[in-house]
Amino acid sequence: MNAGKEPYRVNFFRPKRGYMRDEVRITILILLGWLILTFGFQLLLVLLGDRSGQSALTLRTFFTLPFHFWFTGQFLPLWFIILCIAFNLCIDRLSESHSRRRDRSYD
Repeated sequence: MNAGKEPYRVNFFRPKRGYMRDEVRITILILLGWLILTFGFQLLLVLLGDRSGQSALTLRTFFTLPFHFWFTGQFLPLWFIILCIAFNLCIDRLSESHSRRRDRSYD
C-alpha cells in the first residue's frame, strides 16, 4: 500500500509546526474560554454561597427570575455562539495567512 511510507498520523498533543500547531492553539484557547465561563460561574456560586446554598447571585432577580437562571438559560447559549464565531474567524485568518505564505514560497 504505502510502499515504505509511514502512515499519516495526527497527534493533538504534539502537533507539527505551522498551521497545525496554530490550529491546536486556537482550539485550546476556545475550549478554555468555554470551560472558564461555564464552570467558573458555577464555582463562583458555590464559593459565594452561604450554608443554606444561597448566594448573592442566586438571590438577585432579573425579570422576576433568579440571576443564575438567566446566566445558564440565556447567556451560556449566547456564549457558545460567540465562541463558534470567534473560532471560525480565527481559523479563517489562520488559513488565509498560511495560504499567503504558501503562495509566496511558490513565487
